[in-house]
Amino acid sequence: MQRVRDNAPVTYVIALPCIDVKDKSCIEECPVDCIYEGDRMLYIQPDECIDCGSCEPVCPVEAIYYEDDVPAQWQDYTAANAQFFDGVGSPGGAAKLGPIGKDAAIVAGVEPKAD
Repeated sequence: MQRVRDNAPVTYVIALPCIDVKDKSCIEECPVDCIYEGDRMLYIQPDECIDCGSCEPVCPVEAIYYEDDVPAQWQDYTAANAQFFDGVGSPGGAAKLGPIGKDAAIVAGVEPKAD
């Protein structure tokens, strides 16, 4: 069962380590295609996520956390994952939609990673 926080269900959360990495191993592992690509990071659509946890162990930068396990310094990414889908909704699969040309506001404040 999904819990609700700030009127948005949350499940797994992608946090700061994903910014400018977007490895996409998690996308390949997700059985319901609920991980969407923003400009600088990936996001889990909370209404589509089934809480299976398949994405978490394959993330090479350890950016994916169950909602209750998000480190304190990255707690804002829980709301950011849900807010990313404002205006996008629940498209029913990332593969058919493709990259979404935006990011959550919190991402804009993060300095780009050097190559």
